[in-house]
Amino acid sequence: MKIIVGVDGSESSSRAVEWCAAHGTALGGEVVAVHSVDWPVYAASGFGVAAVPLSNMPDHDAIDAVMKNEWCAPLTKAGVPFRTVVVDGSPAGSIISLAQHEQADLVVTGRRGLGGFKELLLGSTSHELSHHVDCPLVIVP
Repeated sequence: MKIIVGVDGSESSSRAVEWCAAHGTALGGEVVAVHSVDWPVYAASGFGVAAVPLSNMPDHDAIDAVMKNEWCAPLTKAGVPFRTVVVDGSPAGSIISLAQHEQADLVVTGRRGLGGFKELLLGSTSHELSHHVDCPLVIVP
């Protein structure tokens, strides 16, 4: 079984990884942890719009290291096989694309991520996934 889990370092994302750690072995699954970097190419300033210098772009290798050593630590501790993927794009779109590409059997996400309005029941990513992902979805509270 192939399980895709979205991670972003948030408390909700941590609970999603912990869910995968608790159930991954029983499901006989490999977990693919994905983090998307939705970085604007252009930035607005008081002087107009300017291109973002490449030196300000996120370091995917550094993000991958944090994913493996910190965010996915519960998977390592539980002995659940996993790998990490860092992609460019919106979180929901990236998870949906990866789930299709990997022919995922299950997608797991936290209820809320790092952005937006905390009073909403679902964050924008989990809401979009609930409408567009083509396989079963677990939204961890």
